[in-house]
Amino acid sequence: MSKFEKLLERLLSVPSDFTWEELVKVLAQFGYEELKKGKTGGSRRRLADEKKNVITLHKPHPGNIVKTYALKQVIAHLKEKGYIKDE
Repeated sequence: MSKFEKLLERLLSVPSDFTWEELVKVLAQFGYEELKKGKTGGSRRRLADEKKNVITLHKPHPGNIVKTYALKQVIAHLKEKGYIKDE
């Protein structure tokens, strides 16, 4: 099992200690890149793939742990767009 597969499996288990960097790595494997939106974007982050599918999230601060509801939203989005299969 590759590092990406392990990380994806970890995401799908909705852990309470999943970091922002881990989430960005997973999304990058599906072609998502962070959209840059000026100097005052605040904690709101938008990630889009080449098909213009957009995920909008709040980057966690001051910590680095992504909230459970946000992980569930990302998983639902990836399933809806066909990136991961619903098991």
